[in-house]
Amino acid sequence: MQVNTALDVIRADRVLTVVRAPSIPDPAALVEALAGAGIRAVELTFTTPGVLDALTAASAVPDAVVGAGTVLTGEQAEQAIDSGARFLVTPGLRPAVAEVAARHDIPVVMGALTPSEVMAALDLNAAAVKIFPARMFGPGYLKDLRGPFPDAALIPSGGVNAGNAAEFLAHGAVAVTAGTDVVAPGDVAAGRWSDIASRAASFVSSMK
Repeated sequence: MQVNTALDVIRADRVLTVVRAPSIPDPAALVEALAGAGIRAVELTFTTPGVLDALTAASAVPDAVVGAGTVLTGEQAEQAIDSGARFLVTPGLRPAVAEVAARHDIPVVMGALTPSEVMAALDLNAAAVKIFPARMFGPGYLKDLRGPFPDAALIPSGGVNAGNAAEFLAHGAVAVTAGTDVVAPGDVAAGRWSDIASRAASFVSSMK
């Protein structure tokens, strides 16, 4: 396993960002902008055309960890890992993805919402559980989940922004997911890296 695993970096920074965009003209430049602003863990999703090529380019950036998101099948998991992904993220419970991740010793962050789904994700050896969509119940829900799952690494996603990230962390999240609040699809597609870096820095500052 990597000396600094993806989960180590996510726990240390307390944030990762998920990129959903119609295109990523320069994946390495995007990741460099985010890492330089304090968000070293970057999730590129299978909803973006050409994501495997983007993973290959982005994974070459030092001091960053790049993963694949919206991974739905074992085949996609294999492709992502072959392209350099250091972690996998699923929107829900995907046993086939968990099996591939375990075989390659790659952490998987598995999507869940209800207590039963959280238990199922933990049974599948998820390194962390993505609570999605977090906007539906808010930060207080993380505190409620910490009751029965005090040792689970919970990462809220969906609706997390600079206005509420600190509250999610205060209520028990090990990290939060920054989405369009930092990486607006239009800015990614247009290559506005300095704007993205500025918003990433503001997001990181808001967490303190």
